[in-house]
Amino acid sequence: MSALRKVLVVDDDPVVGTSYNRVLSNKGYAVITAHNAAEALEQLRREEVDLVVTDIKMPGMDGLQLAEAVKARRPWTPVVIVTGYGTQADEARAMAAGVSAFLHKPLSPEMIEGSAADALRGAPAALQTPAPAVEAPAEAAVEAPANRIRDIALFFAAPFIGLVYALFLPVVGLGIAAKYGYEAMLQNARLRPAAIGLRWAATLVAAPFIGLAYIVVLPFAGIATLAWMAGRAAFATRRAD
Repeated sequence: MSALRKVLVVDDDPVVGTSYNRVLSNKGYAVITAHNAAEALEQLRREEVDLVVTDIKMPGMDGLQLAEAVKARRPWTPVVIVTGYGTQADEARAMAAGVSAFLHKPLSPEMIEGSAADALRGAPAALQTPAPAVEAPAEAAVEAPANRIRDIALFFAAPFIGLVYALFLPVVGLGIAAKYGYEAMLQNARLRPAAIGLRWAATLVAAPFIGLAYIVVLPFAGIATLAWMAGRAAFATRRAD
């Protein structure tokens, strides 16, 4: 290779640009970096590059929009997408825009060098997607079981939640009505003694039901709290592994 191939790496994480520079600098490439799409487009207006490598999630314009802008203005310039959170929809959109590869972080040195070489040779985009691309991000792999457990817990809890609403909503409504009636009676000197007597009577009548509510609800609240704490501990341990 008689001249250095210039690679523009666009990522708000400087570690990515450093990784590309470390791998490609001794392989006949000159690596330049940009921290966002606007900075990348400005560099492309000032100088020619042989390859653009871009992340998807960045402040402002994202990497997919940048890829579409580059291919619209410079269709001969290959673009490689590098992301840690890309979806199948993102990959389909990127391939429709004409990108050369859709890579998922973390990248090995072989993936960095191989994808750059293939993109510059004009290899078909379908051959650019490496096997790790089908792997879900670590955080998504941890969150999926948590979501399933949450859905199962809500399924079993739904009848009890409905029972609580059915039992207590009428009581709450009657309590509100009684409160306003009690306050109105207090305003009348003749009815004030009767209002006080009714309040004590209502307290005596309601006490067993309030106790029953605590007996019914507190065990479920305790079980839910223990399950939530156990789930968090289990998933924290799995994430650490």
